[in-house]
Amino acid sequence: MKAVFISFYKAFYVEIMEVLDKLEIRGFTFWEEVQGRGTKTGEPHYGTHAWPTLNSAILTFVPSEKVTPLLDEIQKLDESAPQQGIRAFVMPVDQAY
Repeated sequence: MKAVFISFYKAFYVEIMEVLDKLEIRGFTFWEEVQGRGTKTGEPHYGTHAWPTLNSAILTFVPSEKVTPLLDEIQKLDESAPQQGIRAFVMPVDQAY
């Protein structure tokens, strides 16, 4: 099992939900408004007058075999709008209750 943290431009919410549904990933935790900026390129998303957009974030726990298909779908979304930014980070899960 792996934890996948996905940070994305708020406008991609529907597309992210479609990816989760397509891959039959049911459980997640969702944060509607988070702030941030990319490490290399893209616009900051601070929710301010100068940088008005915001991101959202999802944390989901998936079987290891679903990680690659999930990352592939996230990458496709990112490539569709590279300035907006979608990132996914995978972490090991040692135990869960």
